[in-house]
Formats: sequence, C-alpha cells, structure tokens
Amino acid sequence: MNRIIVTIICLLITFILIFTLVLPKKEDLNFSQKKVEEKMAEIQIKEEYFLNLSKISEELKNYTLNLSKIDSALPEDPELPLLFDFLQRSSSQSGLVLTGVNCLALASSAKTEEYPSEIKETELKLTVSGPYSSFKNFLSILEKSARLIEVESLSFSAAPKEESIKFDLQIKVHSY
Repeated sequence: MNRIIVTIICLLITFILIFTLVLPKKEDLNFSQKKVEEKMAEIQIKEEYFLNLSKISEELKNYTLNLSKIDSALPEDPELPLLFDFLQRSSSQSGLVLTGVNCLALASSAKTEEYPSEIKETELKLTVSGPYSSFKNFLSILEKSARLIEVESLSFSAAPKEESIKFDLQIKVHSY
C-alpha cells in the first residue's frame, strides 16, 4: 500500500512539475520558433527587394546617357552664370543682341504626394533686339536646349525707322 501511495504522490508531483515548469517553456519555445519564422520571412522579402534593386540598377546603367540628359535638363541648382552665358551665346548665335537680363524670382513649386521632390523655378526677363527671323531662330534654340525653359510672356516694339525690333521675354527655367 505504501508503494502505491508513493507512486501516486510521485506521479502527482511529476504532473504538477510538467504543468508548472515544462509546458510554459514549451509554449515559449513555440512562440520563439514562430518569431524566428517571421524574421526569416522578413529577411527573404528584404533579400528579394535588394535583388530587385540591383537588377534595376543594372538596367539603369544601360540608360546613363538618357539620365545625364535629364540631369542637364533639371540641374541641382539654377546655375545662373551658366544660364546667362547660354542665353548670351544663343542670342548672338541667332543674330540678336542681348541688351538686358533681370532675374525676377526664384520660387519653389509646391510638394505633392505624387511628386514629393521640390522643383525650383527661376523667372528671368530678357531684352533682345534684332530682326524677326533672328528672333525665331533664338526661340528655336531655347526650345531645343537641354534645359527646361518655358517662355511665359513676350512683347515687342519697333521704332518707326529702324529695322531692329526690341523683344521683351519672360522665361521660366526649372531646377531642383
């Protein structure tokens, strides 16, 4: 009888120990295993993402010439001295005389969710004089330039006995 009681007590103590010590540790182990599986899935997703980025980077290397054209069209800063030089060369190349350049404003376009980067706009007022055909050539040069240049307004005036016409242009140049 003593043996039966001792065996029952031992079995009870064993069950109590299993329920109080072993089962919580097993649950912790299961929880840790689930966390490890989740982290492994996250790592795999990130590896696929970086692999995809490297593929895109390799594809972009094929378009370096086109990307450099975009960079020249939208430079980091307005580069006003280079812009003034371009305008001077373009006007003289087309047969016009650049008589005045005024920087009216440096403004930033509003950020939107669709276009988060801020594009800066520089407004300039140009005064050139010369024949109309030369002015057409000048506008063609501005249109074909790598920089994004918009003609905002145009006015002209001519003296009664002079062949040369005075053109006042307001242009907008974009940069970021």
